[in-house]
Amino acid sequence: MRQRKRSAARPGVARKKLEAYRRMMGEVPSPCIGVCRFGDDGETCIGCHRRDDEISGWFYYDDNERRAVLKRAERRHEQQRRLMRAAMPQTKAPQLSPSGDPWLLTPGPLTTSPTVKAAMLHDYGSRDARFIAMNAGIRRRLCALAGGDGCTCVPLQGSGTFTVEAMLGTFVGGGEKILLLVNGAYGRRMAAVCARQGIAFAAMEWREDRPVDAAEVDRRLAADGALTHVAVVHCETTSGVLNPLAAIAACCARHGKKLLVDAMSTFGALPLCAKTAPFTAVAASANKCLEGVPGLGFCIARRGELAQCAGKCGALSLDLHDQWRAMEAGGQWRFTPPTHAVAALHRALDELDAEGGVAGRGARYRDNCTALVSGMRARGFATLLADEHQAPVIVTFLAPAHANFNFPKFYAALGERGFLIYPGKLTAADTFRIGCIGRVDRAVIGAALAAVDEVLLQLGVDDCAPAAT
Repeated sequence: MRQRKRSAARPGVARKKLEAYRRMMGEVPSPCIGVCRFGDDGETCIGCHRRDDEISGWFYYDDNERRAVLKRAERRHEQQRRLMRAAMPQTKAPQLSPSGDPWLLTPGPLTTSPTVKAAMLHDYGSRDARFIAMNAGIRRRLCALAGGDGCTCVPLQGSGTFTVEAMLGTFVGGGEKILLLVNGAYGRRMAAVCARQGIAFAAMEWREDRPVDAAEVDRRLAADGALTHVAVVHCETTSGVLNPLAAIAACCARHGKKLLVDAMSTFGALPLCAKTAPFTAVAASANKCLEGVPGLGFCIARRGELAQCAGKCGALSLDLHDQWRAMEAGGQWRFTPPTHAVAALHRALDELDAEGGVAGRGARYRDNCTALVSGMRARGFATLLADEHQAPVIVTFLAPAHANFNFPKFYAALGERGFLIYPGKLTAADTFRIGCIGRVDRAVIGAALAAVDEVLLQLGVDDCAPAAT
């Protein structure tokens, strides 16, 4: 029987088929492990952690697209592992501070040490020699933290905003004009103060997720000869962005302008020196990085500049010149002093010294910030700021786009577990904020991250990515 002769395959056709097969398979292998079953959401495979559309589209993706799918799948797998751990029965009580209070992961007020709290158990008279000596010591030590040659410290009752308003009203008088550098709510608040007090001002604005551009400030100062002062927020806690204080101070020095600084959220933890960043005045508060309690602010100012401010301020109780003269004359406050807040600050400064001063405290806060950012990113959250712009004070996170994420519920559930965070303050994005400062450390941050896992499980949020922009 005659055997049928097989026709030879054309080499070109075989080569093309092989190349097409290689393109289809690619360099990135499929993660399928043969457990092809969707989870409770009906969309994600419990074996390879890809979504339905990623599985069906796999052979149409190029290698870069496949790598992106694998990264998303790994994030889902890690989220699933965390949720399983969080779903285990919890027998522990809420994580609380040593005094039995929630941890305050906010921009202030903050968690304070038991010994700072205990300092407020004593009563002082305003004319008590012990209290007058305490005031003098605090003023001297605060000046030293700012590189205080030629400076004086003027304490003031009230919140930090009281002190900022007092600084603006005392140093900027009639016939003068201040340039406000604005990239957040606290810069806008300075503008509101100036408008209310009738202080002449101009404003330069930047996006809330960008630092002030010193080069642009330099050009503005060169172009506008009517400007006499400049004001900036060192760390704008609207977002956590750190503004370039030394570069801005250099611009002011070149153009002969007086620099006023809102250092509420940095004083005591980030370097601020009158020698390296020459300023006219700095406003700060006891209840931020100094880890005192609310109710007491202070202004550190150059003596010569403050001496020229007699009669400038239009408010009686906010007149820093008059307050300074009273302090210099008899060591006393003009009006009823916040004695307990002063005693707490006195103790807090001892604890700052024991920690290694500004360098030591700043190191702890940076460690807190690193642990917080890396932990939240591992859970799929995105930060608003690039790392190079982030101050180790408070971190802004973009809210997840997941339909089950609800910030009031997220906030309340974390509070039930012993952690109080902060809502977002941005005008252009849905965000929330978590602070790194106060009497907290890496262990507290770790406990807060574990609480985040539990709350995400409770809310049914398995993807923390923000909305696409």
